[in-house]
Amino acid sequence: MKYFVTGVCGQLGHDVMNDLAKRGYEGVGSDIMAEYSGVQDGTAVTTMPYVSLDITDREAVSKVIKEVSPDVVVHCAAWTAVDAAEDEENQPKVRAINVDGTKNIADVCKELDCKMIYISTDYVFNGQGEKPWEPDCKDYAPLSVYGQTKLEGELSVAEALEKYFIVRIAWVFGVNGKNFIKTMLNVGKTHDRVTVVSDQIGTPTYTLDLARLLVDMSETDKYGYYHATNEGGYISWYDFTKEIYKQAGYTTEVAPVTTEEYGVSKAARPFNSRLDKSKLVEMGFTPLPTWQDALARYLKEIDY
Repeated sequence: MKYFVTGVCGQLGHDVMNDLAKRGYEGVGSDIMAEYSGVQDGTAVTTMPYVSLDITDREAVSKVIKEVSPDVVVHCAAWTAVDAAEDEENQPKVRAINVDGTKNIADVCKELDCKMIYISTDYVFNGQGEKPWEPDCKDYAPLSVYGQTKLEGELSVAEALEKYFIVRIAWVFGVNGKNFIKTMLNVGKTHDRVTVVSDQIGTPTYTLDLARLLVDMSETDKYGYYHATNEGGYISWYDFTKEIYKQAGYTTEVAPVTTEEYGVSKAARPFNSRLDKSKLVEMGFTPLPTWQDALARYLKEIDY
């Protein structure tokens, strides 16, 4: 099979390309940068072609993807700066990327009759309660511009296509980019004590593990909505930080605070980011390893 992957300069797109390369699949990576600008840690950056593409340019999207003529498009590109998305001057761009860009890709996939994998987020829900969100739940009530635009992206895919996988993830970390783990490791180097929010609950997602699952999915016709984060139980950011420091050998003290005590961000964060992943097993897919195991493997891959 042949793949076209957007957002390969980001955490997930980078790992998807490397997973494809390991399996011997043909793939073309794209991002808005003129040349690939990610870390050079894998085979994909040397063996897979790269195309610069602005997904908000409808004509360019149609031309590039039709030239590649893929069997599967894995759409990882998105505006993910959650707080910056709330700024009025950024909102047209956020919408252009997350909604219009996604629709541009979905429309070409429809013309080519190819599969599409769209990466979404826990932010499409209102984050209330304690019950895990089920993948086929339609009780959408995003609290932020980011969540609203990702939801509209979901809907544009589901409305245009039959051959789609909409995969919601949360608390993402990977080698190729910034993330919570890297931030906390840097903070832990220079502080004896850190305060971390303890009332937002969810599960981390290691892009290396997720990439494997996405390619597994693409090899099937088990279309629909899915939730995919690492196993290992639901935790808070405070719990996560404690484990990060424990595994990294840091002695930095971690103190729990509420979201209210920590201070209000521009974008509201969901308190309940628990995603029900049972559908993965029901549909015959292998769940991701535990987040504790993922963290251990990740720390071996990065410098800190």
